[in-house]
Amino acid sequence: MTQASPIPASAVPLLSLAAFASGISMRAADPLLPLLARQFGVPLGEASLVITVFSIAYGLSQLGFGPLGDRHGKYLAIALAALASAGTALLCAAASSLPALLAMRVLAGATAAAIIPLSMAWIGDVIDYEHRQPVLARFLIGQILGVSAGVLVGGLAADAWQWRLPFLLAAAIFLLVGLGLLALNRRLPPHAKTVYPVAGNAVRHMLAGFGQVAALPWARLVLLSAFLEGGLLYGPFAFIASHLHQRHGLSLALAGAVIMLFGFGGFAFAMGSKALLARLGEAGLPRWGGLVLAVSLAAIGFAPVWWLAMPATFCAGLGFYMLHNTLQTHATQMAPERRGAAVSAFASCFFMGQASGVGVAGLLLAHVGTAALLVGGALGLLAVALNFSRRVRIK
Repeated sequence: MTQASPIPASAVPLLSLAAFASGISMRAADPLLPLLARQFGVPLGEASLVITVFSIAYGLSQLGFGPLGDRHGKYLAIALAALASAGTALLCAAASSLPALLAMRVLAGATAAAIIPLSMAWIGDVIDYEHRQPVLARFLIGQILGVSAGVLVGGLAADAWQWRLPFLLAAAIFLLVGLGLLALNRRLPPHAKTVYPVAGNAVRHMLAGFGQVAALPWARLVLLSAFLEGGLLYGPFAFIASHLHQRHGLSLALAGAVIMLFGFGGFAFAMGSKALLARLGEAGLPRWGGLVLAVSLAAIGFAPVWWLAMPATFCAGLGFYMLHNTLQTHATQMAPERRGAAVSAFASCFFMGQASGVGVAGLLLAHVGTAALLVGGALGLLAVALNFSRRVRIK
């Protein structure tokens, strides 16, 4: 944060903790898929719907949360969403059938949807653009570690045949963080609680705001890139644990631990983001990130021994966040006067891409196998990264 900002020092770390819980909720189901398939007597592709429906609800709900945060205050909306997410995580843990679990995952995706995009938009409101990318990278440490912890906890729970435990853990963290956010919101200075009151029909205004964002050519490029990035990465990513389990005979707990290295790669980026940005530049960061990510995913798919997936997964996380953080930074600036709506549209595209990617990957799984999914995703991501890097350089 800038020195002139009187914002409490705990404001961004609390948002990062909320993103941590969101990351657990988002990715804990990945290593649970084989157990859920056995538990409910369904194919692996059908069990993957617990990821798909969460991502769809997560993506669509963000379209409403952005304007809501603009209108009533972003920090307050994040706090209330965290408390609601505690309740929906408990409902997931209480589900007694796959249809019930799918319904609860829809609710969980909808309530968690506000946290990351509104946090990014709030940071965009209070941090100058020239200082914003490193602050966003530090904020994302929570989500990065949450994704890693979710996969690890999911793997441990799967080996113990206790698929409800990750949801109970997420509920506890959401509750504590939500209460902390609510208390801190009362202490924020006025400029950190900026709202944009709207007269007239709220829905019409919301659609008009998204229309203003979509009318910008650069915004359309950022949104399309985010959609493709989400689908091409997380479609194959959802099946990495299953790939390691089936191809190399790893336990689901060990497979989850390997995938946790993806988050450590992201953590390494967050710690070195300022130096990487200075060395590679804003156009070089997504270009090299896409190359590292693509090579790493292909290596996971073709690795003849399981332990080669460890450095490859770490490098995949590093490459992904080099690309994704650049996209995020541009998302916070592509429509400053409608930042809540713009960042929510970005996040919505990213997670709708995830939902589409997992859905398509689930359909292709029986025909092409997990290795081909990883290689296909790698090639697509490289194309997206090179195109975005070229457009940033031109811009």
